[in-house]
Amino acid sequence: MKHIAKDKDTPKFDRWKALANEDWQPTYKDLRDPEKKEVKDSLLNEQGYICCYCERRLTDNDSHIEHLNPQSNNAVNPLDYANMLCSCQKQLKQGKPRHCGNLKGNWFDNQCLVSPLDPGCEGHFAHTADGNIQPSRKSDDAARMTIEKLGLNINRLIALRKKAIEPFLDENLSEQERSQFVSGYLRKNTGEMLGEFWTTIDYIFVQNAHNNER
Repeated sequence: MKHIAKDKDTPKFDRWKALANEDWQPTYKDLRDPEKKEVKDSLLNEQGYICCYCERRLTDNDSHIEHLNPQSNNAVNPLDYANMLCSCQKQLKQGKPRHCGNLKGNWFDNQCLVSPLDPGCEGHFAHTADGNIQPSRKSDDAARMTIEKLGLNINRLIALRKKAIEPFLDENLSEQERSQFVSGYLRKNTGEMLGEFWTTIDYIFVQNAHNNER
């Protein structure tokens, strides 16, 4: 789970909300394009076009606006941009396992779930070369619950993470070439996109490398 720094740039959305008056109050159900597209585009951009939870590549057709604290919570303002993220699995194909926002649904507990808006969220998780994700500390119940509630260790995601790791394990790469490969992967490309499973690659090839040097 990569930390997401909110960087709101939604003037159309802001103007639309400002139209509220005694006869009309904006609701999330009322939100339509172009304002809704602006919100989603902004979310995609600030996340580097990877899922807020599993870090799979997001496309417009395979992503949806996710409310971190669900709209079913009466204390939540559904139009609060600070509570909005972008998750994968907009259209779940038959037979495909649910994960991320699609699996979380209306469940959220600030005391139990690690939030990608927490600057320290990445430190809650450890990654292995076989594609598994686990709490970085055995006593971290929040990390364990997050992995379970978001389905982050389902077979499909393990396989995808393992596939993302494999090119970096090429025995033909020198240590310098591997280091350059990793550094390039962890930078946004010209389309403002981050590499899939960013924290997996960072953990295995940067964090572990630094720990081994100590």
